[in-house]
Amino acid sequence: MALSRLLLLCVVASEVWDAETKPIDFLCNKGARRVMNIVAGMESALSTYLSGLCHLSLPLQSNCNGLTALSTPLQLPCTELHVASWGNKSHQEKRGDIVASLRLLIEGVEGVRALSQTECATSLLQRLEHNISNYLLILTHLQLSGPAVSPGLSCVPGSTQSLSTFLVSYNKLVSGKLERFMVDLEDRCTSQ
Repeated sequence: MALSRLLLLCVVASEVWDAETKPIDFLCNKGARRVMNIVAGMESALSTYLSGLCHLSLPLQSNCNGLTALSTPLQLPCTELHVASWGNKSHQEKRGDIVASLRLLIEGVEGVRALSQTECATSLLQRLEHNISNYLLILTHLQLSGPAVSPGLSCVPGSTQSLSTFLVSYNKLVSGKLERFMVDLEDRCTSQ
């Protein structure tokens, strides 16, 4: 079991590397995008922690207490997607919205990780931080035509001290806005 999870982690890492070096490959490969979204696995890990099992092949310790309530609130990204208004935005504006939300997330995770007192929480938050960074790298290196737009949030961010709520919100951003943006750009895949 531990070996299979380690193998899965290696597969994810190789997919992320490919996506990081070639944003167009990330755009054109829905499977790579699905593999890179680690939230479901992290939610499962969190459930495992909460039930006191903590049997991941990651370098996490069995001292996983305190993962339900974080010591510092994390700001939540803008995840609401109004299809009509989203469709009226330029690709640059859509990217700016998602990038602003990802930056908000990574700043919060970095801050909470710095204050984390358990190795288990630190490892989980570091993994989350790396995942968010990979999305930021891909989006910021994706070639888009049109005038550059400064990243800006499309809402007033909320906050939570619940890691579960944070993960749900992050998943909504990745599987909602980010995935919709990738679908909007899929016409570029046939020309590559």
